[in-house]
Amino acid sequence: MAEVQSVERNEQHVKDVNSRIDQLLDEFPPASTAPEKFWGAQYDLGLAWVHFPEGLGGLGYSPSLNEIVAMRLRGAGAPNSFVRNPIGIGMGAPTLLTHASRELAAKLLRPMFTCEDIWCQLFSEPNAGSDVASLATKAERDGDEWIINGQKVWTTLAHVSNWGMLVARTDPSVPKHGGMTYFVVDMRSPGVDVRPLRQMTGEAEFNEVYFDNVRIPDSQRLGEVGRGWNVAITTLMNERVSIGGNVVSRGSGAISEAIKVWNSREKHSAGERDELIRLWVEAEVNRLTNIRAAQMRKAGNPGPEGSVAKLAYAELNQRILSFTMNLLGANGLGYSSYEMVRPEFSGVNVRSERDLPKMFLRSRANSIEGGTSEIMRNILAERVLGLPGEPRGDKDIPWSEVPKN
Repeated sequence: MAEVQSVERNEQHVKDVNSRIDQLLDEFPPASTAPEKFWGAQYDLGLAWVHFPEGLGGLGYSPSLNEIVAMRLRGAGAPNSFVRNPIGIGMGAPTLLTHASRELAAKLLRPMFTCEDIWCQLFSEPNAGSDVASLATKAERDGDEWIINGQKVWTTLAHVSNWGMLVARTDPSVPKHGGMTYFVVDMRSPGVDVRPLRQMTGEAEFNEVYFDNVRIPDSQRLGEVGRGWNVAITTLMNERVSIGGNVVSRGSGAISEAIKVWNSREKHSAGERDELIRLWVEAEVNRLTNIRAAQMRKAGNPGPEGSVAKLAYAELNQRILSFTMNLLGANGLGYSSYEMVRPEFSGVNVRSERDLPKMFLRSRANSIEGGTSEIMRNILAERVLGLPGEPRGDKDIPWSEVPKN
């Protein structure tokens, strides 16, 4: 009886989601509606994240129904807010859902989804990259506020962000994982200094961020004081899903560019043909795996499948683009411009064959950003295969006593 009721309930939810999509597309035609207005209507109809609670951009339904929304809106040519605000929508939203008060979540989620507020992640530091828990940025309590001092680095899109997810050290007398606290920081606050980091593409998509006596209200703290690592894990696990676990249409992405270049050439070797087929099959396997993971995923923290997806995506994307550059031959050596610009979007949008060298160069970051491939393999080994973890000599030592570089 329970199974029958579950099936009937799911059918009702599917019907409701499709009815709301029909209403959205009828009242706000994508071709003639401004993106921000369309995204606002999508949020208000509960179609931003259908598994979120009602009033927070969702309907309280199964996360698997998000794929219905994505497929239908993509087919209708609707704008995708994730492309404009990937860190906020992919990482910030689930973190707010899990750890913020409903009042704070209601304040921040809608402008996040409509891209009126762009978000960034303030975790990495010059001496705390893969080992984020070694961070040194300091937060000191001052009444109902916290005073932040320190430096963050490799902060994607900080130069266009309104809000940032910040982890800072609040107690140096305990082991490193236990002395951190998580905050939401207004990037327009006095004392926030964002400086560009120029990449080998010429762009400065990444930044370093300095905090000089920046004040954050305690109401913008997520989780308990000293329990910031638990909140950070939510962000990190969703980061890996957002980088490598997105469900895309068949044959899209880097593999579509490889096929375009292949079709534009007259002569190919049998080895090149076999390699292209192998890469296409791997891309499709990765896509289908992401679909299965999305269907099984529950609200809250994703499991280790996010790390697996991120690892697979990073290395496959690099191999596909390396293959494509080899197909281009001498034509792949040209690069349109190394002029330093500060882009408003993350990643590369390919417009012509001249952009492929830029796409190839940008892909070098795939195996570093969001956790290196080495870290992803450690997670896979320990959390999926059950292998023993690496020795950690500083696990039980107060952070203040750990030798620093």
